[in-house]
Amino acid sequence: MAAGQAQMAQLNTNTRFLHDNIVDYVQRLVATFPQPLSVCFFVNSGSEANDLALRLAWTYSKRRDLLVVEHSYHGHLSSLIDISHYKFAGKGGAGCPDYVWSTPCPDGYRGRFRYADPEVGRHYASTIKRQIDTMLARDRPPAAFIAESLGGVAGQIIPPPGYLQHAYEHVRAAGGLCIADEVQVGFGRVGSAMWAFETQGVVPDIVTLGKPIGNGHPLAAVVTRPEIADAFNTGMEYFNTFGGNPVSCAIGLAVLDVIRNENLAANATHVGGLIKQGLESLQQKHSLIGDVRGVGLFLGAELVRDRDTLEPATEEANRTVEALKHKGILLSTDGPHDNVLKIKPPMCITAADANYFLNALDETLAEFA
Repeated sequence: MAAGQAQMAQLNTNTRFLHDNIVDYVQRLVATFPQPLSVCFFVNSGSEANDLALRLAWTYSKRRDLLVVEHSYHGHLSSLIDISHYKFAGKGGAGCPDYVWSTPCPDGYRGRFRYADPEVGRHYASTIKRQIDTMLARDRPPAAFIAESLGGVAGQIIPPPGYLQHAYEHVRAAGGLCIADEVQVGFGRVGSAMWAFETQGVVPDIVTLGKPIGNGHPLAAVVTRPEIADAFNTGMEYFNTFGGNPVSCAIGLAVLDVIRNENLAANATHVGGLIKQGLESLQQKHSLIGDVRGVGLFLGAELVRDRDTLEPATEEANRTVEALKHKGILLSTDGPHDNVLKIKPPMCITAADANYFLNALDETLAEFA
């Protein structure tokens, strides 16, 4: 806040005018990415970032068709409702557009392939290969595959090892680009890495950023390879009045400072580990917890009424969220059955906060016994 206030008091302009903050921020931000991801476009929201990513992919590939993941969500713009399975296949949705091709969510708990299979990641990626084969047979090669690095709306899904690696191989073999949506999960939330895609050992062609990038300030970005950015220079000028303005970049720089100086990624690993261990202990105590999953401070607990049939405990999940709200704890539910407790606390959360949450959850779940 102080960084934004100081810059606002000094100068703010639209982005037609270059400012040192913009250059400094680009350099700091791209330094956190693996090569060759080195070109930034600044926008105001994650939705804008994903919309721009589609434009980049369409322009570079000279194709239109897209591969998406079931239960995915990429934003609220018209272009993104069209590619967000969570929206177009849900209530009020208009169905899947003809240029969008859905692939199964890599859910190792209740999906087609389960955790017990050592090749679960490869199997889920093979469903993408089969969809690509269908597309090619119809002369509809993919422009891109867009996926959240970790599935938020899908129910805090952690893709099994090898999933993105094999998926990206299949997409690139067909000439498509790979887009990683990091709007919910980037900036050290996974703990072990700055970006969630790194946990899968892949390097996307385009990455979209939002939400934590400005700690609540309207800032977002697209990071891509130089040749993709160059292909976008078609003569149709891209301009965003406020995306990457001096105030926004000052705030972005301050966020990077806090992540580094306060060791927030290490905190995500430590406190996230405590919460996950605590959830696993509660799973042994409360049969309502069917599955515990997550990395760092991106965690989920799926509630079921029967661990064999996996009957979703949707009502119980929503009652749990409401009860915890009265104890000063804010959670939400997600997943296709709305039965997954979505646990994404602030990255400054302490061990004491974690213990308070776990004790409150224990007391709440005991009421269902």
